[in-house]
Amino acid sequence: MFPRMTSKSLLALAVAGTLAAGSGGVAAPAGATTTTAATTATTATTATAVTASSASSASSADVEIPATPAGRQLRWMLDALTRAPVPESEIKEHVAAGYLEQVPPEQFNQTFQGWKAFTLTAVDGAGPTSLTAKGTLGGQGVRVTLRVDGDGKINWVSFDADVPPAPTSWKELQGRLAEAAPQYSFLAAEITDRRCRPAQVAGAQKARPLGSMFKLYVLGAVAEQIRAGAYTWDTQLTITPELKSLGGELSARPDGSKVSVFETAKLMIGISDNTATDLLIHKAGRKAVEQTMRAWGGRKEGNVPFLTTRELFVLKGADYPEHADAYKRLGTRAKRAYLRDTVAKVPLTAIRPWVKPRELETLEWFASPAEICRAHAELRRSPDPKVDDVMSSNSGLLAKGTWFKGGEEVGLTDLGYSYRAGKKVSFITVMTTNPSSPFPPGHTYELISLAQGAVKLLK
Repeated sequence: MFPRMTSKSLLALAVAGTLAAGSGGVAAPAGATTTTAATTATTATTATAVTASSASSASSADVEIPATPAGRQLRWMLDALTRAPVPESEIKEHVAAGYLEQVPPEQFNQTFQGWKAFTLTAVDGAGPTSLTAKGTLGGQGVRVTLRVDGDGKINWVSFDADVPPAPTSWKELQGRLAEAAPQYSFLAAEITDRRCRPAQVAGAQKARPLGSMFKLYVLGAVAEQIRAGAYTWDTQLTITPELKSLGGELSARPDGSKVSVFETAKLMIGISDNTATDLLIHKAGRKAVEQTMRAWGGRKEGNVPFLTTRELFVLKGADYPEHADAYKRLGTRAKRAYLRDTVAKVPLTAIRPWVKPRELETLEWFASPAEICRAHAELRRSPDPKVDDVMSSNSGLLAKGTWFKGGEEVGLTDLGYSYRAGKKVSFITVMTTNPSSPFPPGHTYELISLAQGAVKLLK
């Protein structure tokens, strides 16, 4: 959910997670999905070439990089990977100011440090203001996409890992999952009405931190209020400074801008836009979302009060651990007051990204794989075609029309899918946590591979 740069995307959903990424979630890897890239400029330039090896030790192969605005920024970035952390002033010379509002310099340095071993192997698609390239990191294939604006500054960059081959047996799937994370759960099931009939299970009843997967319950509360006539999908919401969060598209829109409930919901699910999420929680009401979660069999523990994304960012990222410790000591009523009277007054500029897992078992949203399956089942019972439009806006690298919502934070990656095959509706979720360290590059794509294998094994 935190708009950090991850193995699947530097922006992780413009962010895309997510909770990137996210994370939050995978947005059309993805990230991520992904995102809402800034406008690409169309300035033409003449192209000559230099070799990557002469530009940066991050590339050991002799790869020609075009002498275009995009090529020059790729050469700078390859060099920066080897020197990270680089000065903030240097990053500002190469990255567009609007993009830095979404991905601050410290997040660039965080990602650069994690990608020092990246090796460029080819530039296979290039224009004046954009390029795609291939490389490796830790033995895994990676695709780089980079775009620049009219001033030649970076306004979008992503690193997308190759998806490994899918497992061909449940035994292989379970073995690879155990290797991928110290804590994990898995559920493959068939949905019938409100029930989920398991086909393969690992820890299906174990509550796990959700990252942006919690947004399923926000959509459920909104859809129910629309069904009851409280408002419509066309109802306009107003973007205000108080409701802006980190990452996504809506946070970059001017204060006072209007956006429909439908567009907001699509952004919340499709690219895991955090400001969209908080707008909808504000519209539906925190207690209404809590009630939806209870009605769908969700647990109260850790989910009441139901946090907005901005509140979670403040608790984990502003003057940490001061706000987090104060909040955790309180009862439910006092927590609501603390969110209203203290957390709401903390500016977004006070939030700092974290590079190690933080409070995954205490400050999050929580549900088990079985409860997430129930959430998909409840949403699929809705006769409203708009719900299907929203949930199918990002397939998470499965077949078109698949419902997908994932979640991502440092040390947390969750994927959740449901899809129709003939008359049968199937559900798959993979939930992984590492409370002691971030997941390595490519982790999300390993989980996508496991989900793709589960689809074939369920046939």
